[in-house]
Amino acid sequence: MASVRGGRADPVPGAGNTRARYRRILRFAAWHLTVTWWFELVLPRLGLARVANRTRAKRMRRFAQRFHALAVDLGGLMIKVGQFMSSRLDVLPPEITAELEGLQDEVPPVPFPAIRALAEAELAAPLNKVFAWVEETPIAAASLGQVHRAQLLPANAADTGLHQVVVKVQRPGIAEIVDVDLAALRKVGGWLSHIRLVSNRANAPALVEEFAQTSLEEIDYLNEAANAERFGADFENDNRVAVPGVVWERTTRRVLTLEDVTAIKITDTKALLAVGIEPAQVAPVFASVMFDQLFTNGFFHADPHPGNIFVTPVTDTSAEHPWRLTFVDFGMMGEVPPSTRSGLRKLLIAAASRNGKGLVAAISDVGVLVPSADTAELERAMTQLFSRFGGMGFAELREVDPREFRDFAVEFGDVVRSLPFQLPENFLLVIRAMALTSGVCSSLDARFNLWDSVEPYAARLLREERGNIVQDVAQEALDVVGLALRLPKRLDGLISTIEDGQLQMANPRLERQLARLQRTAQRGIGALLFGALLIAGSLVRADDSALGNMLMLLSVVPLLHGLWVGRRR
Repeated sequence: MASVRGGRADPVPGAGNTRARYRRILRFAAWHLTVTWWFELVLPRLGLARVANRTRAKRMRRFAQRFHALAVDLGGLMIKVGQFMSSRLDVLPPEITAELEGLQDEVPPVPFPAIRALAEAELAAPLNKVFAWVEETPIAAASLGQVHRAQLLPANAADTGLHQVVVKVQRPGIAEIVDVDLAALRKVGGWLSHIRLVSNRANAPALVEEFAQTSLEEIDYLNEAANAERFGADFENDNRVAVPGVVWERTTRRVLTLEDVTAIKITDTKALLAVGIEPAQVAPVFASVMFDQLFTNGFFHADPHPGNIFVTPVTDTSAEHPWRLTFVDFGMMGEVPPSTRSGLRKLLIAAASRNGKGLVAAISDVGVLVPSADTAELERAMTQLFSRFGGMGFAELREVDPREFRDFAVEFGDVVRSLPFQLPENFLLVIRAMALTSGVCSSLDARFNLWDSVEPYAARLLREERGNIVQDVAQEALDVVGLALRLPKRLDGLISTIEDGQLQMANPRLERQLARLQRTAQRGIGALLFGALLIAGSLVRADDSALGNMLMLLSVVPLLHGLWVGRRR
């Protein structure tokens, strides 16, 4: 049982002595690495590769099951490790990722006396001097912290405009547990970096550092509070979204006080129907809000599972819907830089148009695939995926023969794992966010088709990108004009150089060939200018008919010039 002695918290329940915990993690890793080394490296060299191949799936599944049990027993970061591993589809086989998908971040709560002691130490005052009351029974308990309802004192309530709040308190001793777990993981990452079978596919120490950074940010509640305010600012003028206010006076690195916005859990369809909210209407709005975060704002909630999103009824009659989506828990957030966001927008447009080749090109633009990657097989697989399953909703997919799904998943997984790429952490968070979004929407409406939300959103992005396309075409036209102006001078210079040299241009046949070359170049320039002006005019015409018509009319000039040059002897 957790307790506090001398102002220092003991480890969380189930963690045990930190040294014993460290050794237990390393023993688990060492044993399974040894087993893998024996089957994957030793047996093939002894001519027994078929034995290793035949038992691989069973061994991977057994490893995942044992890690699942270890994570639940130890708590701390081990549950986060399992969740992280379940998303590494680029590195780990499906037997592992599938088994760890269901690993939940739920553990027994810490007794309230230990929570009280830590909160009072952080806030430097007894709880009854800080809050009017605090419920001792938590409303949520996770591996890193737990949440209790509370009420602010009247004076604080008047200052903040808030009354009912929730207080999120770290588990006592979790910082020490995180340090121990990260030390063990860094050790294991070092071992893996010396195993060619692993190092050829992934930079294990780098993966550990990615995970460490995310974990350390998640246990810093000042960081989470700042994330909540930034997220709220992004949707300040959007009546679809609500965000809890932060009580900064009652917030520290280990205690976070927020407005209590508890409402209807987004997947509680019975409760939604009871207050007159149609679940099928919530799904597309939720998908659209997530798309805005990922492809427009660039700052997104990376853990939008049902426990972190509420549907809050509102009385605002001017709103399109009489409810809002309220997001909570901003510890795990993702940020997409503008360059990556541009690639993701292209990726979404390619996916909406079922363009397998374009999708692979967009993935390359994002920087996931190394330049030397042979993408022919991936393009083939994506094209096959779109032709067979593209546009299907969840209900339609359930009617597909499971064997067809399994066969395609195995083939597609082999293609993905054979390519030389490693997904960056933020890209993994994007995939996680989209996977959870799809799952929540399907829970709200079994007939929900994510494509129905993707296609109009992609069309909007395409319209927004039109200005960029026009600029690109205009720049190309300017480049062609520059080339047209420079090329005759270069040809004249070349002729002058030849004439001034030792070679005398007295050969009429050579002169005719040079003249023909110059006319061919001029015709080519005319054709390029004609095409560039015509395309630019047709694109601009949709928004500015006068300018578009003028550009299309001007395109006739280089066309006539090219024809005249061609006829001139």
